[in-house]
Order: sequence, then C-alpha cells, then structure tokens
Amino acid sequence: MGSSRLPGKVLETVAGHPMLWHIVDRLKRIKGLSEVVVATSSADADEPVRALCKHIGVSCFAGSEADVLDRFYRAAEAHGADPVLRVTADCPFVDPDVVARVLELYQHGGYDYTAAATGGVAFKSTEWKFPDGLDVECFSFAALATAHRETQVRSDREHVTPFLYRTGKFRVGLVSAEGDWGALRWTVDHAEDLELVRRVYDALYRSDRAFGLRDILALIAERPELARLNQVFVGHEGYAKVWNPDA
Repeated sequence: MGSSRLPGKVLETVAGHPMLWHIVDRLKRIKGLSEVVVATSSADADEPVRALCKHIGVSCFAGSEADVLDRFYRAAEAHGADPVLRVTADCPFVDPDVVARVLELYQHGGYDYTAAATGGVAFKSTEWKFPDGLDVECFSFAALATAHRETQVRSDREHVTPFLYRTGKFRVGLVSAEGDWGALRWTVDHAEDLELVRRVYDALYRSDRAFGLRDILALIAERPELARLNQVFVGHEGYAKVWNPDA
C-alpha cells in the first residue's frame, strides 16, 4: 500500500474488483500451481491487503516491509514452496500462458532460475522481450535460501531476486517472446498506467476466461491511443540500480 509513486495501487478498483484480486484470480487459473500466497508486510498500512486476502480466501503472509527478500523467503518456507513462482502485485495482465512456459522451462531445462524476458527485467538479454508487466520468475527454494543467507546488498534485499541472476552462481534460463514487445508498458506505477489497465479490462475482461497477451496486442492494434496513455514512462524507469552493489 505504501507505493511512493501511486499509494494504494494494489487495491485500486479495476473492472469492479481490486487490482490484487484480478492477479490472484488469474494465477488461480494456472494448472500446476499448488497454492497462491500474497506476501505482504506486517505494517499497519498493509492491513487492508491482509483483510482482502481473508475476505477472498487466499493465503497471506505478513513479513518485513523493507527487507522484501526476507519476507519472500519466510513466506516460501512457511508454505513449503519449491519451486517458488514470483509475480509482483503491479502486474494485472499476468498471462497464464507465459507463466506456464516459465514453469515448463524450469521443470525440464535443468535451471535454478527461469523467467520471462520482459522490458522490465533487470538482467541483460538479447532475447525478444514481452511487455513490461508480464514479469514472472520461477526458482528453487534452495537458490532463494542461498540469496537470503549470503547477500547483504540493499538492492538485492529490496528486489528479492537480483542475487540469483547477477552473481553467476546459478543456472539461469529465459523464455523469449515471439515478437519484440519490450517497449510496451503494462505494469502499474503511475495514474496513467492504471488508466491503461482499466480501459483494457473494460474492453476484455470476462469472468469465465483470462485474456492474454494476444488479446491485448489485438486491442492496442485497433486502439493505438491506449499505448500512448503511459508512453511517457517507457524507458525512463526499470531496475538498472540493482546492478550497482553499492546502491
């Protein structure tokens, strides 16, 4: 709830439900996931998040607000997660098909860490990228435990996973997109991002199915003004700071 750029964004209403509700709903549709857990903080400001989880019957773990790596590690430990799938709460277009591909690569590729290559991912990649906002990562609990135990870099502990792909200690695999869509911004940090999400949901949301990447691309092709809503923020943010151990 304490987002500096858009406070309370995870509970902003989108198509009649809080944004976080949609993310949980989309993840619950994915075959092979044993449980969806919301890893929030124990801060008083996050009580509405905890209350929503109780109301909709989804597991919730409350941990450190500042040390997100510790929160994530303890949530995974408490729920016996192995492997661990990570999706952030500002990605309301999380695509079940993309998640399934990341899971499959982890299960059959011999990796410690797999992820969708997106415009918002910190690691350098020559892969064709998915839009920023389709981010998903899958990794072993052992790798997460190593990161939790070994790193004291502030940015590692804030962003959870950089230690896994920047240190060279782990086998890393990426799922590439079928086209280069990395310049599209589908994550929510600003009011303009939220407006884009609301308009896409108004056009595509149906309770009996989860619209995906291709549906949104087709909609934007018909209504290119949608992509212009938050275009000013494309390329101006990201996670470059995680590459600096002194950040």
